[in-house]
Amino acid sequence: MHEGQFKKLELEEVAAVLERLNPHFDGIVFDPVETTILASDLSFYPGCRLLDIADYSMQPPLQRFVVYGAEKYFIVTFSNDPIYAFNQRCPIVLDKDNVTDYVRFFFRYVRGRHGRFLVSESLEDINWRDDPPPAARKTIGEMIQPLFLEKTDEAGVYYIRACMVFKDSLFKTLVKVEPNGFVSLSDEELLIEDMPVLDDTFGQ
Repeated sequence: MHEGQFKKLELEEVAAVLERLNPHFDGIVFDPVETTILASDLSFYPGCRLLDIADYSMQPPLQRFVVYGAEKYFIVTFSNDPIYAFNQRCPIVLDKDNVTDYVRFFFRYVRGRHGRFLVSESLEDINWRDDPPPAARKTIGEMIQPLFLEKTDEAGVYYIRACMVFKDSLFKTLVKVEPNGFVSLSDEELLIEDMPVLDDTFGQ
């Protein structure tokens, strides 16, 4: 993700954030002393940051993600519903410079019924189970391209060309992003299937 660098919050701010958020974590309570919060600015949500909230003293570690602003926030549920609702409330502000960051954010924090579409801009973005042979790495690496804005139409809709991994397949697609942040895929082209990648759901 390229939203910006993550910055670790000081204890005083961690405590203030958790005082506001803890009642809304479905029974989970983060202890400010044990909790690390990393924050990154989100250019498409003015005045908001993405918070990575984690307590590594627990096993397994507790972790939640929150889009957080002074007046509005939402807890990431890995569904698109809270994102679309927040796009109206914030509201979202998209332009040609930040729309690719929004696409990275959206697909990182949304899981579909059948799994996640993982934006892959380089070989390092692919969660390999077994390293492919050098020749295969070279071939796959030449197929993968970073996100790029292909065009914007008169209605302000953005069309971004992307490479994604879904389950064990790499494909190209056109990501359509409407001014209100609604995302859809079209023009899919399968590049490779049966890749030796870890299952995104189960990590195996």
